[in-house]
Amino acid sequence: MKQYKADHIKNIAVAGHGGSGKTSLTESLLFLTGATDRLGNVADGTTVSDYDPEEIKRKASLSLTVEPIEYKDYKINLLDTPGMFDFAVGLYEGVRAAETVLIAVSGKSGVTVGAKKAYQIAGKYHKARAFFVTKLDREHADFYKVLEELKAAFGPSVCPVVVPKMNGHQVECYVNLLEMKAYTYDEKGDAKEVPMPESEHRLEGLITAISEAVAETDEELFEKYFSGEKFTHEELVQGIHNGVRAGSISPVFCGSSFDLSGVNMLLDGMAELFPSPVELEEQGILNEQGEPVAVPCDEAAPLAAYIFKTIADPFVGKMSFFKVLSGVLKADSSPCNMTTGGTEKIGKLLLLRGKKQEEVTQIPAGDIGVASKLSANSGDTLCDPGRKVKLTLTEFPEPCYSMAIKMNGKGDESKISQGIHRLLEEDATLRFVVNDETHEQVVTGLGNQHLDVAVAKLKAKFGVDVSLAPPIVAYRETIRKKVRVQGKHKKQTGGHGQFGDVWIEFEPCDSDDLVFEEKVFGGAVPRGFFPAVEKGLREAMQKGVIAGYPMVGLKATLVDGSYHPVDSSEMSFKMAAAIAYREGIPQASPVLLEPIGSLKAYVPDDNTGDMMGELNKRRGRVLGMNPAEDGLTLVEAEVPMSEMQDFTTLVRQMTHGAGHFTLTFERYEQLPSNLEQQVIQQAQKLHAEE
Repeated sequence: MKQYKADHIKNIAVAGHGGSGKTSLTESLLFLTGATDRLGNVADGTTVSDYDPEEIKRKASLSLTVEPIEYKDYKINLLDTPGMFDFAVGLYEGVRAAETVLIAVSGKSGVTVGAKKAYQIAGKYHKARAFFVTKLDREHADFYKVLEELKAAFGPSVCPVVVPKMNGHQVECYVNLLEMKAYTYDEKGDAKEVPMPESEHRLEGLITAISEAVAETDEELFEKYFSGEKFTHEELVQGIHNGVRAGSISPVFCGSSFDLSGVNMLLDGMAELFPSPVELEEQGILNEQGEPVAVPCDEAAPLAAYIFKTIADPFVGKMSFFKVLSGVLKADSSPCNMTTGGTEKIGKLLLLRGKKQEEVTQIPAGDIGVASKLSANSGDTLCDPGRKVKLTLTEFPEPCYSMAIKMNGKGDESKISQGIHRLLEEDATLRFVVNDETHEQVVTGLGNQHLDVAVAKLKAKFGVDVSLAPPIVAYRETIRKKVRVQGKHKKQTGGHGQFGDVWIEFEPCDSDDLVFEEKVFGGAVPRGFFPAVEKGLREAMQKGVIAGYPMVGLKATLVDGSYHPVDSSEMSFKMAAAIAYREGIPQASPVLLEPIGSLKAYVPDDNTGDMMGELNKRRGRVLGMNPAEDGLTLVEAEVPMSEMQDFTTLVRQMTHGAGHFTLTFERYEQLPSNLEQQVIQQAQKLHAEE
């Protein structure tokens, strides 16, 4: 593939809801431009984008792929993003690397949550937006119904430039409103111009809307429009191009990826209407002092490149996808890594189309490429040491679905950690911790499918066979009343014996740790044994008397005791303290404590009643509701962590993917007595397995 100047490069993220036809649309664009010699099919697992075995198995995109095509002296980098919410990291990566976000909307399903989210993310990062209404060859597809939904959801910026002329439920022809020409398509997807359909009120209204939108983009065009003159084709194209770049116009195309109808007009729109990297300045670039700076997309400028995606391959090594913001990234160069402060040795540079690789010597400003075996990670900025700049990090969704990893059969458990950390390099929405208390390896992601795929990758890439199980809830134990008990350890075995005798008062207190005091008079227990008494209590507290969970909120005061001048030792008093603990705590009204989380759930206004009802079922306490952005309501509550394992799935089902939440540990509270027996049985089972 030849090298293109930045003003002839278009980086376009193809986004939308799962099943809206993004990958099929990308496949049709590849086929029409000759980048592939056959039209791949998602159902058959033959697409260029979905080449991973898991993607073929699930018939869905799981990660971002880059598919460059050439059309009319332009290079168009298509970034095919996943539509499933569990794999949203690919959507964020694609939007950040693009100038335009093309949102696929099904002609049957209409505007869905995935389309709205893609639109919002594009707006957040100041990207141009466009729509393609797909599947118009399908039964019950209705373009004009979808167009009304688009206008209702996204406002007056929605501007159709290609519309179908319907005959019943069949598309008779497609009308290009900029050219004022109509086309039909044969079985090969080739366009044939046909006479314009007889003028109808709907077409006239759409043409008027386009003219008004174009008039708003330029003062001269505004005056011309209101003087009654018609725009030329060139003026319409330039006006919409300017509006798309400014964000005031979101053009709407339509067609079918399966019979290729309308796709050629989308290609024309990409070349003529969508902005290049030169025209849409990258936002969020900071200098060394953290101040915003402008970095023009210019090959002659110092290098600045942003790594937006990483693939951890056990055979090829790490592959870093980057976009060159300015300058030229060359093989064998050594740019500065602004995250680590060190330098990166650039080895092999590649252009990728799916899994097909093409080696190149350099990647110029505005283009996207891949470097192999870098130490850099996603989010790192590579730049010329003479001009140090850094792109702000992309804000990914917070993972909220946790499961514990269990080895299937015997194996080296360290392999789990090694494999997971390789996956963490390529997925910013994956987390991994080893719980110090339960000793479980816990992985957290965006949903059950997300973690299922992570487990499948562990096995396929790193040979680690594991399964997932709900993580153990870390309960606590405490006491509710004050007691005074004796702990006496006496053992005679010949020679020196063992003797330790203590009287300890146990009482509740507000502390996660042991509060130890001594009020011994007259040397009943020598001062040198106090640390041993405290140590014995601390060790004993690791297991409570109800279910074996750690004890908290305990104050212990050593008030009396006795000792033997020969047989007493630190070990004797440590044992005596442990005996006092075992004798005294059961008398002090011990209770179980459960972890309580602070919940912030963002749900559509229509779902607030359902959410409050669900929280009540989960023993939650709703603290309040407040309006939030994007038509959502923030519901704040405190809820037991043990009730929240499946909450991610519930929120997604309840809100059709529109809602999200955060849950953080707040404190421990007493477990209701009617639930104690169940927790005790679970603890006994757990201890038996250990």
